Formats: sequence, C-alpha cells, structure tokens
Amino acid sequence: MFHVQFPKLGINIDVNRIAFNIFGINIYWYGVIIALGCVLMLIIGFKLAEKRNINIDKFIDVIIISSIAAIIGARIYYVAFGPIKYNSFLEMINIRDGGIGIYGGIIAGLIAGVLACKWKKIDPLEFCDVVSSCFLIGQGIGRWGNFVNQEAFGSNTDNMFGMISEGTTRYLASVQDKLALQGVTVDPNMPVHPTFLYESVWCIIGFILMMAYFNRKKFKGEMLCIYAIWYGVGRFFIEGLRTDSLATSGGIKTSQIIAVVTVVAAIAIIVYNRICEKSKADIQKDIEN
Repeated sequence: MFHVQFPKLGINIDVNRIAFNIFGINIYWYGVIIALGCVLMLIIGFKLAEKRNINIDKFIDVIIISSIAAIIGARIYYVAFGPIKYNSFLEMINIRDGGIGIYGGIIAGLIAGVLACKWKKIDPLEFCDVVSSCFLIGQGIGRWGNFVNQEAFGSNTDNMFGMISEGTTRYLASVQDKLALQGVTVDPNMPVHPTFLYESVWCIIGFILMMAYFNRKKFKGEMLCIYAIWYGVGRFFIEGLRTDSLATSGGIKTSQIIAVVTVVAAIAIIVYNRICEKSKADIQKDIEN
C-alpha cells in the first residue's frame, strides 16, 4: 500500500498494488492495467485491419505470435540492461517480480510480427501501420501500471504535478549516492516528476493524431515511421528526467540512444518516400505534357 500525494494539486490517494486474489495468488493492478490497455489496442486494431482488408483470423495469429515475442523481448531487454544481478535462470524469467523494457518488446514484437506476416501472407507494412497506429493507446493506459507500482518517476520537481509517496522516498534514498556520482542531486523527501503521467499523456495525444491521419497516409509503413518519431521524441526527453533508467553510456541512457536512432531512421524513410513520390509525380506530368 502506498500513500501517494500530489501536494500542489491537493490530491492524496491510497494505492494498493493488489487488485484481487484468486486461489491464494495475488493479481496485481499492474497486470490488470496492462491487460486493459492491450484489449483496447486490439479492439481498435481489429477495426483498422478490416478497413485495410486484412484477414482478421490471420491478423489474430500474427498478433499472438508478435505478442509472445514482445513479452520475451521486453524481459530480455530489462535483464540485459537492468541493475539487478540474477542468481538463476528462473529468476531471470520470473516476470511477476517486475522488470520489462518497452523498447525490447517493440523490437522483438516487430521482428516476429514481420516474419509471421510473411508466413500468413499478410502485407507486413500494412500490419505494422495498423499495429503502430493503435499501440500508443495501449502504452498510454499501461503507464498507469507504473503509477500503481510507484515506479518510472523522475528527479525532484517543484512543478504543479510533483508527486511523493513512500515508494519514491524509499527508492531515492537507496540511489541517492549513485545518482550523485552521475551529477544528479536528489532529495528523497521532496516531490518528483511523475514521468509515467507525462508519457501517458504524450502517448494518448499521439494516438489521437495518428488516428486522425491514418486514412491520409502516403505510403505503406508511414504510420510505423510516425509512431517511431512521436514516441521516440517524447521518450528521449521524458527519459532524461527519470532516475530509474536502465544502463547508460557516457551519460546518455540506453532508451535515449534507441530513441534517437529510431527517430532519425524514421525521418530518413519518410523523406526518401516523399522524394520518390514527387519524382514519380513529375515524371507523370512530363508524360502527360
């Protein structure tokens, strides 16, 4: 149980991580919230797939395969870059104890999804456009699982959204010296940036914009590129505020490096396709003249 406060907003909430119990097994709100985000994402994904004339049965098969790969990839990413030392293989795969990395899930899910599309004879770029267009809503909702766990927060802040709880205080106290070596000064007893909230809002706004643009896309794969740019830009700046990031390299966090690479690559693809599109239009105009 956490007592969470947003002092400047006058909000005080008691948060219990456990949603309910089934046969002696605790079911956590984190998992419930993630599941709700996935269900909503799938509902929207099915509607978009129908619009693009994608066979729903085949679409579901690909989603199942890519989802399994995404979970495995997300866990591998966290184990590879996370701060925890594991004593056994069972500890590494025990996802109930927490620890997944979203970029690992995206990369693994994308690769598995493309391969599965080839197998099921679905246009992989159309599939990626559909999934990426609704993925942000799943992420936007899923980030509230971090709120329940009181994780994915940032350094101290005095802005109106500043948050404090037993969880933030305990964590900052445990890493205060480590952060100081990185040039980051924190006071465990002061409010912190609720970066989970920032990312949730960023993702939901992105989802709305992508839905508005979906039927206007210029080429196959464009929605995937737009997703990579929108999420990458937001993640780069939000990650810079966080105090619980995974491995860093030269002061730059792993997720920031991946964000920059994916944003640059996505922009390059869009520019290339727009140039090709313009060239084709110019050639067609010359032919007509």
